[in-house]
Amino acid sequence: MPERAKQEDLKHVRYAYGVTSALLLGGAALSLATGLPAGAQVAQNDSSQMQSVVPRAGAPASFADLTQQLQPAVVNISTRQKVQVQNGNPFAGTPLEGLFGGGGNGAPQTREAQSLGSGFIVSADGYVVTNNHVITADGKGQVESITVTMPDGTEYPAKLVGKDGPSDLAVLKITAPKALPFVKFGDSRSARVGDWVIAIGNPFGLGGTVTSGIVSAVTRSTGSGSAYDRYIQTDASINRGNSGGPMFDMKGQVIGINNA
Repeated sequence: MPERAKQEDLKHVRYAYGVTSALLLGGAALSLATGLPAGAQVAQNDSSQMQSVVPRAGAPASFADLTQQLQPAVVNISTRQKVQVQNGNPFAGTPLEGLFGGGGNGAPQTREAQSLGSGFIVSADGYVVTNNHVITADGKGQVESITVTMPDGTEYPAKLVGKDGPSDLAVLKITAPKALPFVKFGDSRSARVGDWVIAIGNPFGLGGTVTSGIVSAVTRSTGSGSAYDRYIQTDASINRGNSGGPMFDMKGQVIGINNA
């Protein structure tokens, strides 16, 4: 996919806010929205193969056919990080201080950490979109490697092509021996309150999880004041690990990037 085309696809990206069961339990789940058409398997990217599954009246009878087409392009993203941890004494100032000295004179130690999230393939040659925070180390940590895992369990090392903190977007590149299944961006500006959507991702590390709901609100503000503080609110369940995964409309177009 040419760089200019990818930039045009991302031009209309905006955040989306997903109100989910996690929110009801006290956790906030975010989502991110977008701007072009979809398919999943390379052979299925012909627009004639992608048809709306929603009857003119009423809810869709099933999301199964649409999900089967889209799931192959949704991936798990994991990182390995080296994180510095201050080696202090948690019992300092207590009677237990002498028993647990902390060691190392309080010098920081380096430990290995992992993170999990979701992403989706946007070109047959292996470009992957996810959230920036999914592939960014916490605090003073440093990301050593990024791995993209396909739904069939195949793993590919990923190279970071670019990332943007304010929009929380990142683009990765993987190299595979064959053309990869992929999806394309829709236009989130066409999303209307009441539209059906589905979210696919890896909540809590459970790969290939699909949830559905409706668009509850558009251009929702969270009060951050940033240029990207325009969210789509949905009642589709979006939980930890869904971050970076796609939100689809009923045409199979990506109109949101989940951010939990």
